[in-house]
Amino acid sequence: MNLIEYPDREMMMIEVANELAGQLGAALRQGDEVLFVVPGGTTPGPIFDTLSGVRLNWDRVRVMLSDERWVPESSDRSNTRLLRERLLVGRAAEATYLPLYAAAETPEERLDELAEAIRPHLPITVLLLGMGADMHTASLFPGADRLAEAMADDAPILVPMRAPSAPEPRVTLSAPVLAGAIQTHIVITGADKRDALKTARSIGDPVQAPIAAVLNGATVHWAE
Repeated sequence: MNLIEYPDREMMMIEVANELAGQLGAALRQGDEVLFVVPGGTTPGPIFDTLSGVRLNWDRVRVMLSDERWVPESSDRSNTRLLRERLLVGRAAEATYLPLYAAAETPEERLDELAEAIRPHLPITVLLLGMGADMHTASLFPGADRLAEAMADDAPILVPMRAPSAPEPRVTLSAPVLAGAIQTHIVITGADKRDALKTARSIGDPVQAPIAAVLNGATVHWAE
């Protein structure tokens, strides 16, 4: 793991966006397409704003979330909705979006077809993740109902997840899929998450500290 500290969040967001754009561009020069996986939530918004205007062959970029709440895109809880507002605009509107939600009452009803649409594009070329103060990443929450399954070496591509801290069911990429990314970046802010990262590294057990599953070879970007 490589930790980079920044004097402020604004500089961090710009630097991370530039790093991601450089890695995506390099990968596109070497292959026909790339898979770019990003987190939901509002924290990476400034990164998305910068990336959306970058000159890339976006028509050869596949974009997907690391996890999604099982809600329709019309919901204000939808990460897809945020992604379409902040990243998949401007030049990046030419990218192909791979969804983690399909109309159904539960994730289990549509999980297989969602996973099969992702399979041909793996492994992940560039992965951007966040981390919670509870050491979760994507929807790999400590204490979630299927965390052990999602952490297993033979885990499927996608795992439905329910956790006490999550008000609706989630769908998440499993730990092996995330850990198999060619380039991994983790963006965290604040002293509490810096402390959580330190704890996760000392624990080392991904079931207790899920972020530990993706730290090997990752670049962690931190600003207060």
